[in-house]
Amino acid sequence: MSWREGSRPGRARSGLKRIYSRFVALRIRPAGREVREATDGVELAECWVRAEWPAKEPEPVQFWLSDLPEDTPLTTLVRPAQLRWRIEHDYREMKQALGLAHFEGRTFNGWHHHVTLVSVAHAFCTLRRLATAPKDTASA
Repeated sequence: MSWREGSRPGRARSGLKRIYSRFVALRIRPAGREVREATDGVELAECWVRAEWPAKEPEPVQFWLSDLPEDTPLTTLVRPAQLRWRIEHDYREMKQALGLAHFEGRTFNGWHHHVTLVSVAHAFCTLRRLATAPKDTASA
């Protein structure tokens, strides 16, 4: 077992932005009394357990299970868990800035119309954000 320092594509000198955590993935076979009882004694297949250990924490803080194939690289195991932040951010933006939570109608068609317009507005905002290059920092 070895811990891998996290990194992601970005604008740093190396071409990677630093993720301030360490990650490890191990192949395990779920076991225990509850598992045996729930599966009638049938042995479960091996799966991945992925752990994240932020640099400032005394021990690993988050764990994920995955049924991806055994030859899956660690970066592929880490990426979906790290996407959670982006998904939560987008959902919060849709609720607060674009009005997803403001629907007060009574019909499915009305709700569907509202959600569709909010989704289109969010897609437009996302495309605009991606199309504009980040502003260069002002020189001192």
